[in-house]
Amino acid sequence: MAANSLSGKRVVVIGGASGIGFAVAKAALEEGARIVVASSQSANVEAAAARLGEGTVGSAVDVTDEAAVAAFFEGLGAFDHLVFTAGDWAGGFGSPLAQFDLAAAKTTLGVRFWGAIIAVKHACGAIAKDGSITLTDGMLAHRPMKGAALATAMSGALEHLTRALAVELAPVRVNAVCPGLVLTDRNRAMPDAMVKRFTDGQPLARAAEPAEVAQAYIYAMRAGYTTGQVLMVDGGRWVV
Repeated sequence: MAANSLSGKRVVVIGGASGIGFAVAKAALEEGARIVVASSQSANVEAAAARLGEGTVGSAVDVTDEAAVAAFFEGLGAFDHLVFTAGDWAGGFGSPLAQFDLAAAKTTLGVRFWGAIIAVKHACGAIAKDGSITLTDGMLAHRPMKGAALATAMSGALEHLTRALAVELAPVRVNAVCPGLVLTDRNRAMPDAMVKRFTDGQPLARAAEPAEVAQAYIYAMRAGYTTGQVLMVDGGRWVV
């Protein structure tokens, strides 16, 4: 077995029923890992597990319910890597501050930020000491835009959380992946003009496929000397 191989490792992907999370689960499965896919909707979890096939189990869990998250990890037992991609940006994206919907914003934070903290809190007792945790933020942390104050602040907070947890949870490694625009099922419905707006001027002037972004998560799981880092997968947007 190659050093830091995922073969035989147990990988938990919260948010793995669709989008980037599903692509991570698929890539890890192809590396020989055993996969636990978790998301909030049972039907979506069951469908994802069926699509992924042998070596995958699914479980529904609401990351805003701490008791449910605690029960999920208690029932899960030992595992090696945790990937957190859960969340919906809808509550904090696309509206100016004067029209800010605080209730929707709290819901978004409850999943993407507090949900990540709750998941990590209850994963700590079961994750392998040579294992890893990989969180997910977004390029808005570095390229703010009008109408996205919450998403920008939340992305930045997740990056700082990553660095703090890398210190606190060592030797467990903690990293984050920062994607640019990714062609998830939802984003594939975006008009071409909007995709161009988000990607024009990048060295790679296109959106990413989920499978391309998934490789950063695979690296974060396998890279035994990488912790406290934010891995940019953005078509070069960070440098222009």
